[in-house]
Amino acid sequence: MDKKDGLFNAENENIESVEEYDPEIYTLTDEEGNELHFALLGTLEHEGAVYKALIPVNEDGEEESEEYVILKCGVDEDGEDILETIEDDEEFDRIADIFDDEFSDIFYDDVD
Repeated sequence: MDKKDGLFNAENENIESVEEYDPEIYTLTDEEGNELHFALLGTLEHEGAVYKALIPVNEDGEEESEEYVILKCGVDEDGEDILETIEDDEEFDRIADIFDDEFSDIFYDDVD
């Protein structure tokens, strides 16, 4: 992908230019086999890797928490796209800071 670092939605649009929020819903399976639903808040490309910020939602797509999770996009041994936790604390902190900055710019600029 040739995009610069930044926050993008599922349609590859810079999230700051999107006025209507219609999130993509992901259903993920945890270690115990439970299915959990998440709404995509944004996608970030940084230093050649892709990250997704997801917020837990119920089956109707309603947010269940104010906190979001960050997962790294990868590929498993079968060539399938996967989302995985970020094991490196420094990498996680760096990416979390970028998402926090991007979200605060988007969601709090109009509060003035």
